[in-house]
Amino acid sequence: MATTPLAVLDLVPISSGSTAAAALRNSIDLARQTERFGYARYWFAEHHLNPGVAGTSPAVLLALTAAATSTIRIGSGAVQMGHRTALATVEEFGLVDALHPGRLDLGLGRSGGRPPEPAREPALVGGTGVVDGRAPNGLLIPPKFSFAHLLGSPRFALQKTLLQLPGAQSQDYTEQVADILDLLRGTYRSAEGEEAHVVPGEGAQLQVWILGSSGGESANVAGANGLRFAANYHVSPGTVLEAAEGYRAAFRPSAELDRPYLSVSADVVVAEDEATARELAAGYGPWVRSIRTAEGAIPFPTPAQARAHNWTDADRELVADRVDTQFVGTPAQVADRLEQLRDATGADELILTTVTHDHDDRVRSYRLIAQEWERRQG
Repeated sequence: MATTPLAVLDLVPISSGSTAAAALRNSIDLARQTERFGYARYWFAEHHLNPGVAGTSPAVLLALTAAATSTIRIGSGAVQMGHRTALATVEEFGLVDALHPGRLDLGLGRSGGRPPEPAREPALVGGTGVVDGRAPNGLLIPPKFSFAHLLGSPRFALQKTLLQLPGAQSQDYTEQVADILDLLRGTYRSAEGEEAHVVPGEGAQLQVWILGSSGGESANVAGANGLRFAANYHVSPGTVLEAAEGYRAAFRPSAELDRPYLSVSADVVVAEDEATARELAAGYGPWVRSIRTAEGAIPFPTPAQARAHNWTDADRELVADRVDTQFVGTPAQVADRLEQLRDATGADELILTTVTHDHDDRVRSYRLIAQEWERRQG
């Protein structure tokens, strides 16, 4: 997998009938397994108040996983900076780096912060546009999904209330990333000229990543600072091309990177045959629906539970972009679609996120696609 590395994004999903403790044990086991399969990095997402997701604190999960693995890079995909400070973030990751130096990725996201800027109009690498919902190489680019109903939901307001101190305001994201970089480098100065030196944290051997879904502020921050950028095809497939283009347009070389470095995510389920893969992926639609109705991610259903869901036209429309862009099938079928995603976005790396009800099926999915990918890359 030397040509285009594969990485893992884990939400620590809880299966129906299971527990958060079991989900945590499964995730640590999956990190060990994917290290053995040759994956380049293993990231944990941050989510809150979800009955079916146990990934609430990337830093804590990384501390647990670092002790259980030895070579795979581990990181956050991403820390939600809207309710955090630059100092707390550098301190937490600095603590883990102190015992596991050189293995950590600090992925930063805007989630929970100030309202995002209006997104750029889609633009493809090379300047050509989407035609009939397809990139020039055939990659499906569905219509943009609006998250406005989620941001205005009572549940979102509750989450913000519980995550932020009363009266607190999120720091401007661009300034926040600058503060994190200065604290890591030991160059931070307050407005009054006071120095701040974080121990442990200053000089930590972290790779700093920015995660984003559009060509807006996140892409600009990543590019302007010469940082690595991860675009979310699995969350917002309709805006992945503008995110990639926006990042490249904003990129300025840094001491860390002399050229843009882009990773792109995809939802993936792989099995020995297509029918089995589709059976394993059956719970994905109801699971996405629970997220997009703002009720919070439900415990991931069994295929039988998924088939029992009474779908309405509104339900189908709500999840269509996510279901249609999930890569499900045999190793060869999924590898074909991953190559299509890579080529359409110009990705340097691909991030796979897989959720199935049974842990063994999830491990097998990662193993099968890694084997097929290595065969093609070799």
